Amino acid sequence: MSIDRPDSDLLGILTELRKLPHETEWVEFKHNNADPDEIGEYLSALANTAALTGKVHAWLVWGLDNDTHAIIGTTFNPAAARVGNEELESWLLRLLSPKINFRFYAFRAEDKPVVLLEIGAAFRHPVQFKGAEYIRIGSYKKKLKDFPEKERELWRVFDRIPFEKEIAAEDVAAEEVLRLLEYPAYFDLLSLPLPEGREGILTTLAADDMITPGKGGKWNITNLGAVLFAKRLASFRTLTRKAVRVVLYKGESRVETVREQEGGKGYAAGFEGLIGFVTNLLPSNEVIGQALRKQVPMFPELAIRELVANAIIHQDFHLSGTGPMVEIFSNRMEITNPGLPLVQTDRFLDSPPRSRNEALASFMRRVGVCEERGSGVDKVVFQTELYQLPAPLFETSDQHTRAILFAHREFKEMDKGDRIRACYLHACLRYVQRDYMTNTTLRERFGIHEKNSSMVSRIIKDAIEAGLIRCHDETVGSRARKYLPRWA
Repeated sequence: MSIDRPDSDLLGILTELRKLPHETEWVEFKHNNADPDEIGEYLSALANTAALTGKVHAWLVWGLDNDTHAIIGTTFNPAAARVGNEELESWLLRLLSPKINFRFYAFRAEDKPVVLLEIGAAFRHPVQFKGAEYIRIGSYKKKLKDFPEKERELWRVFDRIPFEKEIAAEDVAAEEVLRLLEYPAYFDLLSLPLPEGREGILTTLAADDMITPGKGGKWNITNLGAVLFAKRLASFRTLTRKAVRVVLYKGESRVETVREQEGGKGYAAGFEGLIGFVTNLLPSNEVIGQALRKQVPMFPELAIRELVANAIIHQDFHLSGTGPMVEIFSNRMEITNPGLPLVQTDRFLDSPPRSRNEALASFMRRVGVCEERGSGVDKVVFQTELYQLPAPLFETSDQHTRAILFAHREFKEMDKGDRIRACYLHACLRYVQRDYMTNTTLRERFGIHEKNSSMVSRIIKDAIEAGLIRCHDETVGSRARKYLPRWA
């Protein structure tokens, strides 16, 4: 579960579980059985079965009679249980793949000790324990590979449930929903009047899939609602590591950290505060424009906004233990998100938008956080050209995507790779603007005087040899030639 449960809630859950038939596939009742391997196999089986049956959670219960469901108590104490020198919970987590959310609750019912193990439903992949996948068939735990029809059905379930529709908190009271979510920000961002009554607020949030009706008049907070409008992402256990982390380093390496801060609010509620925090950390550059000398931020704010928004909406939420990160160095800024891109990095500027998290991306566009059409990378490239910065770099590594903005460097300080990359992106930008790159436009992009146009001709030649651009019409003279990206 994503939020702490008071004993009153646990007693209510226990009451509901006791009403179920003993062959319920997503609940298993035990007395004292505390065999670690058995628990691990049940974690796999129940997580997979919960996904298959459309449940948010499955349950393993100690202290109840399996047949009558009478409360008989248990000697099992998960907090004290160990496997060798390792705590039981840590041991289980290490042997489960992929990692899932589970939590032990020990409490008393009818003055007898009872333990609930709450198990989050599997997502994207069947859960394995020690390399084997399990499933519940009736009241029996079986290996998934022995039931290929169940395995096929399970994969179909994974294919049709997006992250945003999964549940971050289940069966939450109305007042708790309003405590957990920054709901005024929702109405403010959409320029909607705040309803006077609680019911109006909840109905509006539900209409936008931020919450869904739960059992007994309660509500489920969706991942979409939590990740956008959580007052504290840490209140939702599955989203704790998805907060944006900002790190300021001394110099050009990660050796010495000057400041580090992790965002607390949901992305929509906290976006402006995040951008303000990042820009305040940036040093300034002195530039001369129209004979006036002035201080400007090291990087254009619009470029920062677009890249941070992209990192948020394109991340792979199912990569556990990692979230978006902004790292600031003396000579660059790196913005990283978990997950590999759905399009090639060299086609970011022209490719139509594709997102793993379409509902999240759609809402962020609705409230003007990011580009309505496209990825916004064209804005980033335009801003770096306007500020005459080195071209941004987009790269992938170790299941992550990274965008890098570089601080100002004179043309003579740029290496061959910098110049070729700038040439390619300039050609891409001109093309999406329904125009061509020429020697003149590239010279202006670098701020090079007309008398040094041969330097630009050299860059164009290098970019052609690298297979990044091509000449539109080679029959015309070199001075009049126009250039396109290689893919155009």
